[in-house]
Amino acid sequence: MANETEQLAKYASAVRFQDLPQPVIQRAKDCIADTVAAIAYGAHLPWSRIIVDYSRRMGPGGKSVILGPAGARVRAPNAAFANGSLSHAFEMDNLTWPNSGVHPGATMFTAALAVGQERSLSGRDLLASFVAGAEVMIRIGRATKHNNEHHGFHAPGTTGPFGAAVSVGRMLKFDAAKMTNAMGIAGSLACGLLEFAKSGTGAMVKRMHMGRAAESGVLAASLAEEGFTGPVSVLEGPFGFLNVYCGEHDLPALTKGLGEEFATLRIMLKRFPMHITSHTSVQAIEDLRAEHGYKGADVASIHIAGNPKMATVNNIPEPADLMMSQYSLPFCVALAHYANARDPRSFNARTFGNADIKSLCSRVTISVSEEAKKGGTLASTVTVTLKDGRTLTKRVADFKGTPESPLTPDEMREKFMMITSHCDPKAMGRLFDRIQNIECEKTLDWLKVPAEAKRKTTQKKKR
Repeated sequence: MANETEQLAKYASAVRFQDLPQPVIQRAKDCIADTVAAIAYGAHLPWSRIIVDYSRRMGPGGKSVILGPAGARVRAPNAAFANGSLSHAFEMDNLTWPNSGVHPGATMFTAALAVGQERSLSGRDLLASFVAGAEVMIRIGRATKHNNEHHGFHAPGTTGPFGAAVSVGRMLKFDAAKMTNAMGIAGSLACGLLEFAKSGTGAMVKRMHMGRAAESGVLAASLAEEGFTGPVSVLEGPFGFLNVYCGEHDLPALTKGLGEEFATLRIMLKRFPMHITSHTSVQAIEDLRAEHGYKGADVASIHIAGNPKMATVNNIPEPADLMMSQYSLPFCVALAHYANARDPRSFNARTFGNADIKSLCSRVTISVSEEAKKGGTLASTVTVTLKDGRTLTKRVADFKGTPESPLTPDEMREKFMMITSHCDPKAMGRLFDRIQNIECEKTLDWLKVPAEAKRKTTQKKKR
């Protein structure tokens, strides 16, 4: 009987667009549009420019587009590296609910698009490849039980190469044997450490983990295409991914519901440009402020009861830089009292240095809830104590963008246009519409980010 790796490879190689339910196709489209928006915003950031400049130097002469406004064309591995990194450049790329430590858009879409543009493949190919990769990678993420992060690995950097390799393999129409080899090779390319969170420095490297995963998927599939082999038991073997990176894991989760339940439907879109552990707490702050009308200056202290990661890894009362502020739960809930937490532009040098936000940040405490002790959850209970003695409490377990509360088509467009407002709005509107009908496209050459909108300038008349 085939082992788990081989079962996943066989399934992924057989995925066909015409067999996919419409809700699954729509979730893939929304994830693609969401990722393009995240790239468009992330491209202009200083750490992204370093990545883009490197990719342009190393990959000239290719057909694959770096999805920043400059629109440079490079070789597929370089485009995957750049776009994957840009996707995660400002904590806006999508993941899954419950969180399984995978980032589908940043790792899979970017890899599949790069190869699709290089080989002149179609929109249907891209959608089928996205779903094939998601069905495999999300199940791998579930099987880890997030123990890869407990061992100090950045989870999506370790699971991403598998999803990217499968997506590219499906783009290239691999049979089960080649797909198994692509996954086997990808296992030796898994990487990404969480030390940036402990040291409080070097957070740029976090952005690179998604790009490296996407690039690794292109490499793994490209080698498998030429006959290069990898271990057929890369996931479940004694020295395979789950045993080495995770220790304790859930092996049956690799194939549970395979071919019957679509894990792709569990992809969620972020509500706020911050680490996912902050979302329910910030949503609670938004709800409480809307209900009670208080201001940041009215707050004496805030207490959050949430999961262990909120209380440890993301409990950063004094983030060292702007990037770490998005990883800091105390900073995010403090910011939500003074700025629009849904707009990525709210995270800037001015708010990072704001004395009121810093003061409130220092008055946020976090503990592990009894609910979280019983099992994995992103739910949080936020208690705001006001200076007048009132105590306001709100529990939030859900927010717009999760599978239970998906964005409507209008809300999806609104988010896309807000994030990309620095680009030509008419062009971005057309791009969004085209992505929503991507199955009709014969090639993917057109998929690129339009130039930034021209700013009006006024010149003083000479006297």
